[in-house]
Amino acid sequence: MMIQMDIPGWGKLKLKNLVLDFNGTIAKDGKLIEGVEPLLRQINDCGIALYIITADTNGTVKKECSELPAEVLVYKNIDVATNKMKLVQQLGAEHTATIGNGRNDAKMFKESVLSIAVIGKEGTCTATAMQADILVTDILNALELFTHINRLKATLRG
Repeated sequence: MMIQMDIPGWGKLKLKNLVLDFNGTIAKDGKLIEGVEPLLRQINDCGIALYIITADTNGTVKKECSELPAEVLVYKNIDVATNKMKLVQQLGAEHTATIGNGRNDAKMFKESVLSIAVIGKEGTCTATAMQADILVTDILNALELFTHINRLKATLRG
């Protein structure tokens, strides 16, 4: 299964995967943001495979995400940007959306078919924001783009 739509002026979108950064994106100070878990479950129920990839600054990702229907991948700080990009390539960039906020998310944004930068409490790296297809000010708004897909169409149409 996947999310499919034809976006006027933008093209066809066929999503099978969603790759998410952890800290600053779906978590604040190492704690999952309230409301993220049910939305991730809804997205997964639509047939989208979920991946959380992080340097795990606070050392909490495994505990915080243990109940989520997602694969959690942790890498050293020096490798995380490249590993995020490689994951998108391995999954199939043409079917993979990404959500993040940090400098180490820019490479995966450049590769993925759809990228969303979250300007949350931690802020967002300007270079990463410039790579994004969509900017949002709240992770819940970002995730709701996948549960209310006409919002994607409205935002991306040309």
